[in-house]
Amino acid sequence: MMAAALALSLYLAGLAVAFGARSWIHRRRTGSTGFRGLSGAPGSAEWWGGILFAIALVLGAAGPVLALTGAVAAPRLPAAFTWAGAFITIVGFFGVLAAQAGMGASWRVGVDATERTELVTTGAFAVVRNPIFTAMLTTMAGLALLVPTAVSAAALLCLLVAVELQVRLVEEPYLLRTHRQVYASYAAATGRFVPGLGRLRRATPGKPRS
Repeated sequence: MMAAALALSLYLAGLAVAFGARSWIHRRRTGSTGFRGLSGAPGSAEWWGGILFAIALVLGAAGPVLALTGAVAAPRLPAAFTWAGAFITIVGFFGVLAAQAGMGASWRVGVDATERTELVTTGAFAVVRNPIFTAMLTTMAGLALLVPTAVSAAALLCLLVAVELQVRLVEEPYLLRTHRQVYASYAAATGRFVPGLGRLRRATPGKPRS
């Protein structure tokens, strides 16, 4: 019960700051909230990426709520698992905030194909190309450890599939079209989510290959 309450508190605080507060700050600085909506036609892989992302966010909250109400039973694990889950969640949460701040005016949720933003390759982006997604997955993994139920596991799986679809089918093609050889060279030297893994080989504009 305590672990579920802690998970819910951390999750809601994370959503409020990473999306609500961040959007408000971005709007004050740039005049835009940074939200660009879904990509692709309804039913396409790109569209499903956005839908699964939204589902993951809902399931992330539903996991601890259902555990708190007793609708879903979470196995009793040693206290060390609870502390580890809380630590991983907090580390992931601060990783999201740091990576968002590192993007500056280029921060977006979604992609507008007609828009050109500065390519960020410094800070956390010098280590991996998608540190925000890496940190979000870390956060969701910590929450799944805090509240180890099928719902929490489903939230992590949906988020993983969503970010894979978003990055591979939406963001990488857009960045290759927009920044061409600059992004191709950066992507060939920097991992997608984990350092050294998912680098693009012989990438050409419009045709990301890994």
